[in-house]
Amino acid sequence: MKQKTFFTMALIALSMGYLSAQTPQDSLEIKQAALDYIESQHQVKPEQFERSAHPRMVKRTFWTDKFAKKEYLRETFTDAMVLLAETYNQNGDKFPENPKKEVVILDVFDKTASVKLIADDWIDYMHIVKLNGKWQIVNVLWQFKDSSLH
Repeated sequence: MKQKTFFTMALIALSMGYLSAQTPQDSLEIKQAALDYIESQHQVKPEQFERSAHPRMVKRTFWTDKFAKKEYLRETFTDAMVLLAETYNQNGDKFPENPKKEVVILDVFDKTASVKLIADDWIDYMHIVKLNGKWQIVNVLWQFKDSSLH
């Protein structure tokens, strides 16, 4: 009986240590990084995107070469995303009046997080890292909800 109690207490102590790796403040900052990513495009604010992404962020998706009819991996980097945030929605006509932007934190461990962003027409899976006290996006894998658009 004593051994069973000891193991139960040890498991509780271990799980408490694991859970403490994610603070409520971390959750808020992780979510804000994902929101800054998408809202920078909605609101035409490149500085908001720069706040959310690490300078070496890479965004990837699968794409189809229309002539060869073959899929390939398409990559975009931070500099192109800053330019997109600056230009894409300048006329205010690229998104609905109240765009969807649901952030789901899938996992957090210490200084790394996996996040799912559900937007109007696409899904983004993000890896976010905490460097020098700041959560920043380092990887994005996305696709349109209708994959035939790729």
